[in-house]
Amino acid sequence: MGWLSKLFGGSAAPAAPAGEAYNGFHITPQPIKDGQVWRIAAKITATDEGTAKTHEMIRADTLQSQDEASAASLRKAKQMIDEQGMRLFGN
Repeated sequence: MGWLSKLFGGSAAPAAPAGEAYNGFHITPQPIKDGQVWRIAAKITATDEGTAKTHEMIRADTLQSQDEASAASLRKAKQMIDEQGMRLFGN
């Protein structure tokens, strides 16, 4: 069926990167396609006193593949969590 989709203009959407729990936070890599490269980006979420908090991280760093950018996004998000903790959300 894949060739039929291509023939009639359909295309498979890239698989969404898997999220990961880390020190009470949840990280979802969301690399951004920028021309021929992928920009490091992720959504970091946590619950603070019953309120859901979200931080959208977008970096200037770029990598050649979506997989590399997803892995780098996870690493950078973990670093930010380690350095800032809940201050990420403006607390």
